Amino acid sequence: MQGWARQAALLLAVAALLPGCAALFPRSVPVEDRLATLPLQGLPLSAPVTIRWNDYLIPWVEAATDTDLAMALGLVHGHLRGAQVDLLRHVARGRLAEIAGPLATDIDHALRILDFGRAAPQIIAAWPPETRDFIDAFLLGLNRAVARSPRPPEAGLLGLRREPLTREDLLAIGRLAGTDINWLGYFSLLAERGTPGFARAWQRLRLAGVGLPPTNPEQATLGTLLTGLSRNGSNAVAVDAAHSASGAPLLASDPHLGLSLPNLWLLAGMRSPSFHAVGMMVPGLPILGLGRNPDLAWGGTNLRAASSDLFAVAGLPMEEREEVIRQRLWFATRRRVRVSPQGPVMTDAAIIPNPQGETIALRWAGHEPADEITALLRAARARNGGEFRAAFAGFAVSPQNMLWADRHGRIGRLTAALLPDREGFPATDPVLDARDPAATAPWTRLRDARRLPTLEDPKEGFLASANENPALWAPDAPPIGYFFSDGDRVARLRALLAARPQLSAEDLFALQRDTVAPKAALLAAALLARLDTLQGGAPEPALLAPLRGWDGDYAATSRAALVFELLLGQLVPALQPEGVTARGPETGWNFITSFLLRDLDALPPPRREAVLRAAVAAAAPLATQYANWGEVHRLRAAHWLVNLPLLGRAFVLGSSPVGGSRETPMKTGHGLVAGPHEVSFGAMARQVSDLADPDANWFVLFGGQDGFLGSAAFADQIPLWREGRSIRLPLRPETVAREFRRVTVLQP
Repeated sequence: MQGWARQAALLLAVAALLPGCAALFPRSVPVEDRLATLPLQGLPLSAPVTIRWNDYLIPWVEAATDTDLAMALGLVHGHLRGAQVDLLRHVARGRLAEIAGPLATDIDHALRILDFGRAAPQIIAAWPPETRDFIDAFLLGLNRAVARSPRPPEAGLLGLRREPLTREDLLAIGRLAGTDINWLGYFSLLAERGTPGFARAWQRLRLAGVGLPPTNPEQATLGTLLTGLSRNGSNAVAVDAAHSASGAPLLASDPHLGLSLPNLWLLAGMRSPSFHAVGMMVPGLPILGLGRNPDLAWGGTNLRAASSDLFAVAGLPMEEREEVIRQRLWFATRRRVRVSPQGPVMTDAAIIPNPQGETIALRWAGHEPADEITALLRAARARNGGEFRAAFAGFAVSPQNMLWADRHGRIGRLTAALLPDREGFPATDPVLDARDPAATAPWTRLRDARRLPTLEDPKEGFLASANENPALWAPDAPPIGYFFSDGDRVARLRALLAARPQLSAEDLFALQRDTVAPKAALLAAALLARLDTLQGGAPEPALLAPLRGWDGDYAATSRAALVFELLLGQLVPALQPEGVTARGPETGWNFITSFLLRDLDALPPPRREAVLRAAVAAAAPLATQYANWGEVHRLRAAHWLVNLPLLGRAFVLGSSPVGGSRETPMKTGHGLVAGPHEVSFGAMARQVSDLADPDANWFVLFGGQDGFLGSAAFADQIPLWREGRSIRLPLRPETVAREFRRVTVLQP
């Protein structure tokens, strides 16, 4: 079966199980009705717990003990996002065939080999008592809600049962969120190894900082699952007291993930003897990933570190087991999983390309018994930068740049990761020889946050992070990774921060919505310079006129951004070798900024002129069809079931013009452009905190709090997100009581 047909069949298998469409779209459910179905009585509590709710269904939990707080948070997660948490479990545990049938079995096999729960027994055994008690209480609440709360429509159509979550499930979800973003590039590279020119291609990929695209539909689906659920993007900035208009530090963070609904964050406030904080939680996990307590605010970006290595392990001893994979509407099947001394054998998975029949294993820091939950629970209780930094000594995945600001006026950043103590990376081949002690030795000397770069109180008075290469701010950093973001975004953030002697929270709100890409302006000017040297001058002068003097602003109303992207969309494919379609790394922004001009200038002059003229000629008629960037660059609000064939469009809530691009601070990702397209990845949540005021914390999600399709709080924050507005999450009890007016009391 052709690849596209297999993928369509997989989705149709799910679509065939749908009930009538009316069942999928319940009437709009008011916030009051959703709260009325929250379990309130006979709960495993030591004392009553008060939950205050605002109009956006954001909970503020007040509990007399830490474990009562954890139980109430679990109840909230299960009530608002129970089906989402169950789907995360199905992915993390390799149980998608239980939903989609045999067509998902190969994906499940790959997920079982990755084994996100592999280190769970060791982690659980090493938990400090306070972590164990907090997690167990959280699970009690989560499972009580899963058992008793109404199920959203998709739970029934996907066959999700009311199945309790375990400690092991929770840890597997956490490690799923810590996926190494390098994996998909690694796996695709295996298809190219041994081919002519592979060493040069590998060097160019490393230089550009991009990986190869998937080689088959199942691998593409796996990639969507892993990259859509892991924390693989983001911006974060911190401003010290001396450069803040309020006289206290500021912090802003906006994570970048998939833009489908429900959002992959949940907003909450909390107070107990040990905790007093507001922020963003991952559904199904009892931690604040980004947030603020009275003394400290924190955020972060994905480090994009190589927390994995590939090893050739043929001939090494193996542990082997058989996994039973249940398949919806079909018989169970069995698949082999082998584990070498250097990790699980990934090439046993049918979806991993392996044309040479090699035995290649994956060594991953996420298989080590590190403890991210304890680290983040301690971070939420930190009272200053030193305590915050110390909390991450046991943190492994996903590797993060963590930024903090405390009420003492200080700011800082740290590298939260667990990485092999490498001296460098292979220059010609990403696969290491497991029989070479020099290749395996770095994994016996792991570095954590205590031995990775930190920076505190920089002379500029601010910090900025945008998934950039750590060498940009820590020249003495050890080898950390390959595939970093282009430096364009962090350069723009730094320029905006440096432009004012004192910055306000409003300045940081504006920064998060900025749509300028400086390298786009430079690249446009460079292309114009080459076009101007053509005999007779640049062709189509009216088309190119908006590019002259363009500052790289991808505002939705920009004509220049439209022309520039249409020109790139024609030029990039023309520079590929004959017979090669431009749909791989060459379409990525890093690759374009690294190689487009270099490859163009390497052409013989007649060929270069022909390529330039042809690109302009092809872009011109496309440009006449649209007025500006927003007409082709569209932001779609849709439930994740939009991916279903035939019925998927019924799950689209709306589509609107949006600004931004691949590497603008307000990131709205896209590929090469030839016409209208939809953004599926970008800045899907925002946070700004001013340490001058415990109540000065603002958050917003692209979507809403409630995962229940049809709820009034399912997508009610989207207008705020589009308009650049946010919701205040205060810390003062009197402000909470005033602004979170709906009250529910949980009873033992």
